[in-house]
This record gives sequence, C-alpha cells and structure tokens, in this order.
Amino acid sequence: MKATNLVKSLSALVEQKVPTFLWGAPGIGKSSIVKQIAQDKKIGFIDLRLALMDPTDLKGIPFYDKESHTALWAPPAFLPSEGEGILFLDELNSAPPSVQSSAYQLILDRRVGEYELPDGWAIVAAGNRDGDRGVTYRMPSPLANRFVHFEMEVDVNDWRYWAYKKGLDDRIIAYVSFKNEHLFTFDAKSDAKSFATPRSWEYVNSVLKSQIDEDVLLDVLSGAVGKEVAVGFLSFSKVMDRLPDIEAILSTGEGEYSDEVGVLYALSSGLVSAVLKDESALENLLSYTLELKSEFAVLIVQDLQRNGVKMEHSKIFKEWVKKFAYLLV
Repeated sequence: MKATNLVKSLSALVEQKVPTFLWGAPGIGKSSIVKQIAQDKKIGFIDLRLALMDPTDLKGIPFYDKESHTALWAPPAFLPSEGEGILFLDELNSAPPSVQSSAYQLILDRRVGEYELPDGWAIVAAGNRDGDRGVTYRMPSPLANRFVHFEMEVDVNDWRYWAYKKGLDDRIIAYVSFKNEHLFTFDAKSDAKSFATPRSWEYVNSVLKSQIDEDVLLDVLSGAVGKEVAVGFLSFSKVMDRLPDIEAILSTGEGEYSDEVGVLYALSSGLVSAVLKDESALENLLSYTLELKSEFAVLIVQDLQRNGVKMEHSKIFKEWVKKFAYLLV
C-alpha cells in the first residue's frame, strides 16, 4: 500500500483503537509515518524498540507487597499512564520470542503485569519482512491474528510529496524524479552494506548541508546510498549549472527553455521548491509553464497541488487547464 493510502487507513484504525502491523523493507519510513499521524492528530507518541528489550522491560520488576503478602509487578515508567496517543512497538518481529510473549499480553488484553494501557491509546507495531536480511523471529499465529496487517510500498510520487514538505535539497528531488529506480535500491540477495532508501537520501541531504570537501564527497555519499547511485547523483548534479534563471522566471513569467530531460527535471524541482516558499510567484510560474514541455508542466502543477497550493482562482490556470487537459484525464 502506498504511503498516502496507508496514512488514511492507519489514521482511521487508530481512532477505533484497532491494533495494526506495518510491514516493509528497511529504511522506507515506517516509523516516520506513524509518528506523523500522531503529530497530525496532536496526540502522544511513544516509540518502543522491542528488539532492544528484555521481557521484564515490558512487564516490570517484581516486588513484595507487605500488606497483601504477594508479589506485584512495578510497571515501567516509559509506558503511558493517561491521555491518548499511539504506542508504537517497532521491530516487534525482531524481538526474541520471550519479549514477543510479553507484548502479546499487552496487545491482546491491553495490559501486562499490573499495568493497564489507558483507553485513549492505540497500538501500532512494525517490522521488517522475513526476506529482508534482518534478524527476525517467526511471529506466533495468535499474535499475528491480533493485528490488521499492511505492507508498505515505496512510491516515488509519495516520496516527492514528503521531500518537498521536508525541504530536501532540490538536487535530490530532481535526481530521484529523473532516476526513479534509485529511490530504493535495496536487494535482499546482495551483500552491499550501503544502498539507497528514503532514509539514506535524507542522510545525503544532511551531507550536502554540511558542505563537506569535494574531494571526499563521493566516498561519503557512497557510504549512504552506494557507489553507483552516488556517481549518478553527482553527475546529474552538474546539470544544475545549465538551468535557466529560476529567479527571472518567477519574477517575470519568462525565461529560456531546454529540451534536455535532466535539465527539465532539475528545473521542475527548483521551481516547485521556490513557489512553495513564496506562493506570490505562482502566476508567473504558470505563465512560464504554458510553453514548457507538457509532461513537465503537468509535473510541476501536480507537485504544487499535492503540497496544498491552490490555483483554481487563477485566470492563467484556467488557460493552463485548457491547454493540458488531455494529460489530466
């Protein structure tokens, strides 16, 4: 399931407190999606990495109660005691069976030991698939049956929407738009330590912001996304020197045009990023795209609309729709 559809589905099930399990390859943003849902709903979010826990971490520590002459369990402080939110059990199927057993009671009965999960909290779990070369344990059928299961797909358009919102470097957005297959290059059969994922492209963004020396840039980027992808990205980045003047386009609605595909992808991402920062330039952008190659004119407008830019009020947009309507069907 694509991220946009996944957010809608998870949000609805969180409202109803239905336990859900999110499957997917490493680095594609499973935990980020769940955290974003909590932020959008303005509710609490607690991320528990079960693979790093012992059974007593969830159940608590036993102690002797003098009044009842019984052993009680002191619940851990990191579990919620009030309010509402999402309790995120990450890497659930990477946790040892003994930890999964403790989690099973929490998921099944919404309690473990002396602890009871408040009514306002929903449980969402996530894990890597068995074939993803991660450390995983087979999830017991009774535990699996307590969840509604989703498998997350990597989708370039969804990633572009996220990347613009996150403010990733225009060169990264342009390159992945140009070379879709380099958004996610993970291969479970390969022994490569570095590979491209949505998460590792975010690392690339941080590397570019660090202004690291050019002579080591290739090696650093290779450590994040792999040598082949890093070489492709740096080669593509050179087209940024051949872009038409973006500031002139946005201030006058006029500018040079290019037939080079790489340049057009880079120009598109640069124009979208600029308008997202200053929507007053929208009219001039639309005027410019009237003479732009049709697929890129549509790409620019769709990216802006996905990011919440309204343009139905624009006279130029009405002209734009007449010209490109055949591509919007």
